[in-house]
Amino acid sequence: MTEAEAEAYRTGTDKGTGLERYASLDALGQTRLDLARMKEAGTVVRGEVGHDPEVTSLDLEAKTPTAKLSDCIDLSEYQTYDVRAKKVIPLPSEQPLRYTATATAERWEGRWMITEVNTQGGGTC
Repeated sequence: MTEAEAEAYRTGTDKGTGLERYASLDALGQTRLDLARMKEAGTVVRGEVGHDPEVTSLDLEAKTPTAKLSDCIDLSEYQTYDVRAKKVIPLPSEQPLRYTATATAERWEGRWMITEVNTQGGGTC
């Protein structure tokens, strides 16, 4: 998750975050859909999501250079907050506090753009 995406989830909107500079149309659309669902539910995110990203593969020779990333997501300081009820919504008991998420990035017109994110991840880290 980029800082721009984290800010969007904290505020409930992507306006003013610059997210469109780093996310492809598909990735941006998914984030906006998430934000719309959160708005409907009356929730925002509080706290921080910890990260420990690393590039797991890089192809700079391809016509469109690509990179695969792996990130250890840490939810120990993360909360979903119900703004209507003014209370924290606990994470599901089966939700691991640390897990691996992956992303794909492509280099477009001189900058890296996130084109795909898999937050379902694989295993703990």
